[in-house]
Amino acid sequence: MPALKNLQRFLMRAALYPFFAPYISMPGKSHNGRLSDPGFTERRLATRLRWHVRSLADTIGVRHIDVPMSLERSVSYISGQFAESGYIEVVDPRARLLSSGENAVSCTLSRQVFDFKGHKLVNIIAEVVGTERPDEIVVYGAHYDTTRGTKGADDNASAVAALLELARMLRFSKPKRTIRFVAFPNEEDSGEAWENMGSYQYARLCHERGEKIVGMISLEMLGYYSDQPGSQHYPFPFNLFYPDTGNFIAFVGNVQSRAWVKKVVGAFREHVRFPSEGAAAPDRFQDINRSDHWAFWQFGYPALMMTDTSNFRNPFLHTMEDTTDKLNFDHMARLVSGLVRITSVLTDE
Repeated sequence: MPALKNLQRFLMRAALYPFFAPYISMPGKSHNGRLSDPGFTERRLATRLRWHVRSLADTIGVRHIDVPMSLERSVSYISGQFAESGYIEVVDPRARLLSSGENAVSCTLSRQVFDFKGHKLVNIIAEVVGTERPDEIVVYGAHYDTTRGTKGADDNASAVAALLELARMLRFSKPKRTIRFVAFPNEEDSGEAWENMGSYQYARLCHERGEKIVGMISLEMLGYYSDQPGSQHYPFPFNLFYPDTGNFIAFVGNVQSRAWVKKVVGAFREHVRFPSEGAAAPDRFQDINRSDHWAFWQFGYPALMMTDTSNFRNPFLHTMEDTTDKLNFDHMARLVSGLVRITSVLTDE
């Protein structure tokens, strides 16, 4: 019987592949084989990532609009970490375009505040100004809120931790293009109106300003991995084309963002020894929409989600069992180190 099922799967895959190849074919090859042992830098990075996740998931805990104080504490923590990394708080980061010479501010920290359910919610923006093409912008984003009743270690403290460390490591990188790191509220509970998402509010602001975002990467659940066969699941028909072991990182976009997805996946596979998969699928596959990248699509910006695939791998999603001890911080450190390397490809071309 298993042999018959495998034959049926093979035949179905062969029949459907020509139709799905444009969506799932990616440049380069996913790393296959033993991962190198983390060196001193990555071990230290893993320790810092663990500290951020514990601060958000264990110390602050549930981060939801029903507990507004928790969101305020999250804003203080994230802003404080950006400031410790050397980002200088300003009222309007666009003012840096008017400054020049030795007094120019190259790394700024700012906020976008909007109203939701009688509360002031905050997008937190750290920016490294490009040295040659500052008006061309690459955005990294992650939401810092959780669903009700969950500490959200993987969803999404893992990604916020990565965002903070990526910003710290790229603080003095002098990219040709501008890099922005944005922490969003309200991804999990937008009140049934998508425009209440922090990412939608921010993408709309960028659009209203006429800003040129060349690509956005939404960091969404980066910490949960398994080497057990059968640990990875997918909706049909993607289960026919991707591995069933949940040890990889995924890059997911829509058809309109295909060039951006391929650029990011190609750079990642060239520079990072870590398993990876990619897809740029039609919007009718609803699971590709499930993070802050979706908001940027609404304004015509190329965007993708970088993820451990959420509930298709992590059985603890949206429960109180989504805790720090479930995460693989060595893998997270490998990913953040890899993002540092590929950012030069995305910003300096």
